[in-house]
Amino acid sequence: KFLSHIREVDAIVHVVRCFVNDDIVHVEGSIDPKRDIETINLELILSDMEVLDRRIEKTQKMLKADKKYQEELDFFKRVREALDEGKSARSVECTPEEAELLSTVSLLTNKPVIYAANMSEAEFTEGIEGNPYLAQVQEIAAAEGAEVVPICARLEEEITDMTKEEKLMFLEELGLHESGLDRLIKASYALLGLISYLTAGKQEVRAWTITKGTKAPQAAG
Repeated sequence: KFLSHIREVDAIVHVVRCFVNDDIVHVEGSIDPKRDIETINLELILSDMEVLDRRIEKTQKMLKADKKYQEELDFFKRVREALDEGKSARSVECTPEEAELLSTVSLLTNKPVIYAANMSEAEFTEGIEGNPYLAQVQEIAAAEGAEVVPICARLEEEITDMTKEEKLMFLEELGLHESGLDRLIKASYALLGLISYLTAGKQEVRAWTITKGTKAPQAAG
């Protein structure tokens, strides 16, 4: 049910543990971002296989009535082979036409990904460069064409109930300019090619999410 629900989203934020704390037990008993990412990706791939198999079956039926669906069937089978090899759908090289066709199938592994590397408070404020787990996540993301946003969930929890002024003062004391959530939102917008479009009236000022490059008349509509 959970996987069916997230098929509705435009991108996936994958939170990966990148810190050691003996008081917080990892389900696998050790810290290994590469293993954790592969575990989740395998679950997504297996789910995508079921969805794609249904689409292939449907295309095979349409092919019996019209031979024009042969290329579509061949393409979907190529994507299926990639999934069989443990690769994501987004790793399959596509022509613009094939990419558009693939977008009609709601595959989780075809969605853009942001890895939120969850680090300890000390590492996050004193220097993330020396964290070997972050380096693992960055290497995986680079190979996938994904984004990585270092965060500290502990800090985010601490500032949740603060006022705007208190939050800014707290972050400034730590040498931070913005919260991890704000950086994650900005990274998500950039990944999806979105910006905020502002409208102002007597009653209120509102921000609308639009695709970057949209002209003002269309955005206003």
